[in-house]
Amino acid sequence: MGNDSLVSRAERSLVLNNPSTENPRQQVTAMETFVKKRSFISEARSPQKKIKLESDEGMEQDEEDEEFSHPVPWQKIEAEGLDCDYALLFSKEEADNLCKQLEEEVVYSTGEEAKVQVFGKVYDIPRKQATYGDAGLTYTYSRVTRLANSWTPTLEYIRDAVTKTTGQAFNFVLVNRYKDGQDHMGEHRDDEKELDPLCPIASVSLGAPRDFIFRHRDARGKQSLRQIEPVKLELAHGSLLLMNSPTNTFWYHSLPVRKKSSLPRINLTFRRIVVDRKK
Repeated sequence: MGNDSLVSRAERSLVLNNPSTENPRQQVTAMETFVKKRSFISEARSPQKKIKLESDEGMEQDEEDEEFSHPVPWQKIEAEGLDCDYALLFSKEEADNLCKQLEEEVVYSTGEEAKVQVFGKVYDIPRKQATYGDAGLTYTYSRVTRLANSWTPTLEYIRDAVTKTTGQAFNFVLVNRYKDGQDHMGEHRDDEKELDPLCPIASVSLGAPRDFIFRHRDARGKQSLRQIEPVKLELAHGSLLLMNSPTNTFWYHSLPVRKKSSLPRINLTFRRIVVDRKK
C-alpha cells in the first residue's frame, strides 16, 4: 500500500495469536476476536448484490436474480469513519497454490524503486514490491512513480476472483512480499489523487497470517486530539479485506513487525486508477 513509512507507530499494540485452521468458516469466526470491542462486526452479504451484464447490443441490463459467482460469508468491520468488509476468498489448498505461482511469476523492484525517501534520507523499503496493471498505467506514491508491468496469469486470476466477489473492476495491483515478521509497513493511508474515490481497495493476503492495525488520524502521536481505540485484526491466508470509503480519509493502517513470524507473506492490493487523470 502507498505512502510508506519505515517506522511503525503500532509497536505498542497487542500481540495477537490466532491458530490457523483449514476450515474457512472457523477462520472467519476466529477473526472476530482480533477486532477491538469498540468496532462493530456483523455478518453481511456481498457488498454488492447484483452484477450488471452487457447484452449483445452493448446495452447494460440488470440480471435481477444473478448473484456473484464467488459468494462468500462477509464480516462487516465498522468504527467511526471506518467501513471494511472481510471474507475468506480462497480455500487453504487454492491459496497455497496461488502463493507458489506468484513466487514464480512476480518480478520485484530493484535499485531506486526499492528505496524510499523519509525526511530527506533514503532507506531500503522493508519488504519487496512490484506493480502490475493495465498497459500504460502509472502510480505515484512515496514520491516515486511506478509503471505497471503486464498482468501475469495468476494475478489476472486473483483479480477476476475479487471482481466476481465484489462487483468492482480493478486495473492496477501493488504486490508486497514480506520475507518474515521483520519485514513490515508503517502507518499510512491509501489516498493518492489518481485513485478512484468510489472504488474500494481490495487487499488479498496469502501466506503467513499477520496483524493489521487501523489507527484514526485524530488519535495518532503523543499530542493526539482524541482518544479513539485502534482497530486490530489478523489477516488470514486466502483472505480478502475491502477498505471502503471513507476509511482511507480518516484511518491510517499498518503491518507492524512481528518477530515470532518466520514465514513469508504476499499481499496484493487491487486498486482502480482513474485513467483520464493520467492523460
